[in-house]
Amino acid sequence: MDRKKSEKSYEGLSPFELKNKLIDMAGSLREKVMLNAGRGNPNWVATKPREAFFLFGTFALEEGHRVLSRPGMAGAPESKGIAERFEEFCRIHAEQRGAQFLADAYRYATEKLGLEGDAFIGEMVDAILGDHYPTPDRVLKNTEKIVRAYLDVTMCDGNPPPGTLDLFVVEGGTAAMTYIFNTLKENGLISPGDKIALGTPIFTPYLEIPVLKDYELVVMEIEQDEEKDWQYPDAELEKLADPAIKAFFLVNPSNPTSVRIASESLDKIAELVKDRRRDLIILTDDVYGTFVNGFRSLVAIAPRNTILVYSYSKYFGATGWRLGVIGIYQDNVMDKMIADLPQAKRRELHQRYGSISTDPDSLKLIDRLVADSRAVALNHTAGLSTPQQVMMVFFSFQELLDLDSRLYRKEAQDLVRERFETLYAGLGVDPPRLPRYARYYTTIDIRDLARTRHGDDFSKWLADTHEPIDFVWRLAEEKGFVLMDGGGFDAPQMSVRVSLANLFTEDYDKIGKGISALLEDYRQEWDAGK
Repeated sequence: MDRKKSEKSYEGLSPFELKNKLIDMAGSLREKVMLNAGRGNPNWVATKPREAFFLFGTFALEEGHRVLSRPGMAGAPESKGIAERFEEFCRIHAEQRGAQFLADAYRYATEKLGLEGDAFIGEMVDAILGDHYPTPDRVLKNTEKIVRAYLDVTMCDGNPPPGTLDLFVVEGGTAAMTYIFNTLKENGLISPGDKIALGTPIFTPYLEIPVLKDYELVVMEIEQDEEKDWQYPDAELEKLADPAIKAFFLVNPSNPTSVRIASESLDKIAELVKDRRRDLIILTDDVYGTFVNGFRSLVAIAPRNTILVYSYSKYFGATGWRLGVIGIYQDNVMDKMIADLPQAKRRELHQRYGSISTDPDSLKLIDRLVADSRAVALNHTAGLSTPQQVMMVFFSFQELLDLDSRLYRKEAQDLVRERFETLYAGLGVDPPRLPRYARYYTTIDIRDLARTRHGDDFSKWLADTHEPIDFVWRLAEEKGFVLMDGGGFDAPQMSVRVSLANLFTEDYDKIGKGISALLEDYRQEWDAGK
């Protein structure tokens, strides 16, 4: 099979599946070292929360041995007086890594968040030992207050709207997406044939899930404009006024373009749902929000209509921990929409949730998500594992204890910025100076780069004579570099998404030079064919 036919056979795959083929090809180059800047798995880890986690485990085991101590066995700790013993533990171990963090976190929890000491430390000790089912199943009581405080700071820029944000902690952002799509369908908020809007370009699963037979939704794209710094033009946002659109799903800052939505556009969306589309459901995936200062999620601006998805994975280097959260304000339109469903559907839902509630008709959407995550019948064993919830708490404290200096945030942002600058220096072009740029990824439009360097005719030849994935294919096959195909995210055809998270800074110089060298190879082919 020639290259063009082979490429065509792979064009229908998700870019994440195509990536595996590219890795195989790049890895076959014996004389070159493969560089994979495809998947956005960060190559750093936040150390302080982890130091605290591992030290706290020692304290928890000591508490267990106070209750019962047999060979290889301890008991379930008691909460009475545990806070005082914890403070003493921190003093005794003051020289160990993590001790000061633990002491500071305890003071913040009790003094600023108003948590009762024994209840807080008791919950954390029981949780890190993992000796009970998660109770409450949606999120542990004190954990919810700490994670909510973290989200207030990171997703609402310290200025959350009035009301209470209910949380469901889940196994990463992908689990959140799965649960939300399923529960919206089960509760009649989206049905086969319904129209939804997607803010594009977008993380590929949001393109792929709606059209599956499980959902059979009709997709309307709300398109960012590359010429307007990857923002949504007003005319695109106006599409959301169509009453046939049931929901609007977006990633902010975006993936793959890594730009947050301008405040003016957020305000337009908020005004739209307040005045004309009070029934529009908004799902915002805000995992990259911490890479942009002053970030405000749509959940902070249009709280009644918005479901928030957040993951700790990227900011803290914690993809393996699988830590995600779904947030829905208690006062929300989704609960009202469920209450207003036709009688037959409400009767069906009454039966569905009747085994877990004496008043299933009043069960809130956030609690339906929990039940549906375990097929309802297993609701009693729902919930994120409790040691994971402890790690989530400590990651939250990393930010909450650092609000004055923001040293960790600065380090994370500076690291991706250094890689971003190095990539474009290697490419030999000025980097984009976009406002609101997260720089976790960057999208390079190869056809536009070809036009800039060698003119319109060359760019047109490149588009007319090569498959859209040819550039990433050859980059892997000939240079040993793996990048994501931007077209698979509904970015421009033959664009590439470069993750700035998972390689060392000097590697991005090589990738930039490799992109430039491959483009020069194309130009030589073009010259030879004239």
